[in-house]
Amino acid sequence: MPLDLILRDVRLPDAKPGDPAMDIGVAGGRIAAIAPRLDTTAPEEAQGGGRVVSAGFVETHIHLDKSCILARCDCGRQRFPHGAMEAVSAVKHTFTVEDVTERASRTIENCILHGATRMRTHAEVDPKVGLRGVEGVRALIEKYRWAIDLEICVMPQEGLTNNPGTDELMVAALKNGATVVGAAPNYDSDRAAQIRRVFEMAREFDVDIDMHLDSGTSAEELDTLLVCDLTEKYGWGGRVAVGHVTKLAAMPWPALDKVAKRMADAGVAATILTATDLYLGGRHVEANAPRNVVDANRLAEQGVLCTVASNNILNPFTPFGDGQLLRQANMQAIVTNRGSDSEVRAVWDMTTTNAARLLRQDDYGVAVGNPADLVVLDAETPEMALRTVAPVLMAYKRGRRTVTRERARLHRP
Repeated sequence: MPLDLILRDVRLPDAKPGDPAMDIGVAGGRIAAIAPRLDTTAPEEAQGGGRVVSAGFVETHIHLDKSCILARCDCGRQRFPHGAMEAVSAVKHTFTVEDVTERASRTIENCILHGATRMRTHAEVDPKVGLRGVEGVRALIEKYRWAIDLEICVMPQEGLTNNPGTDELMVAALKNGATVVGAAPNYDSDRAAQIRRVFEMAREFDVDIDMHLDSGTSAEELDTLLVCDLTEKYGWGGRVAVGHVTKLAAMPWPALDKVAKRMADAGVAATILTATDLYLGGRHVEANAPRNVVDANRLAEQGVLCTVASNNILNPFTPFGDGQLLRQANMQAIVTNRGSDSEVRAVWDMTTTNAARLLRQDDYGVAVGNPADLVVLDAETPEMALRTVAPVLMAYKRGRRTVTRERARLHRP
């Protein structure tokens, strides 16, 4: 089979020290050959220079619809728990479909530049914003198909059972482009009722579930346990994810391990949203503030499928961010004291292989037959790429070059 592209002299993610660099041949948008030396040519050839190649990063949890709204919001330090939500709520009336699309385009392009090739975005609905957020983000699916695969999770940020009209909007979104259903019971007057209703929607539309859950500083009243019960009751194991779960960070290890085992047995995955949880956490004390970030490695050691994701970018929930998922992974490892090669590699997997598993995508990875969604980073191993937050030098989507970044050069005297 003639090749369309050869990526030469790259190190595979699972290469051992001393293993040779490889060439990767691409045909028809898929990986067609991997060998130490492909003795053929292709219309396009690129030199990896011995750097690591990976399948593209997978962003499992981001909010494109409300990114880049800092200039509209009061982002002052607010001590009460719902301050960020209320700051966003106050400006939702300014959102238009075109506005959402423009802001979300800026954010998704940054994510692409930093190597993301697959993404799940949350988009909220309620009577204030209607379906404008969903519609604005939905326009990106085709607009950026050349660089990234995008799916939408519809969610009720400001409550569901206590927010009349939101349920109907959730259903409308699931009929018109949303393929995952979400929740945010922390903001609902009846948390359990919201969770149960979301499971009803998931069963009605046969979609996966991705919830914002158990944000807080005390391990009391864990909604995660109800989610595990319902996941088992309805046979939804492997189709449910919970994000944040910062209450777990307040638990002693034996208690945490027990909850983790329950999640693993039920098939409930966890997404840690490091930047947001760090920024919003610890506001209930004036000294020795807790980190508010769950140790994803420990959850994974108990069998929980874990990912690390960006969540909010440049809004009151997280007034920082550039779409670089590797930066989030680096931060996660630092904050949770995970520094050995095996621990760092486990965090790397939370933005790559594990993230693809959470999205239930079985065509992921640098292997013959898989889509040629590839990134080359300025490092020799995944571990060193994460440790140094190595920049993406090249990115490909289905074998087509989408990103080029030149290495920085010193101009010596």
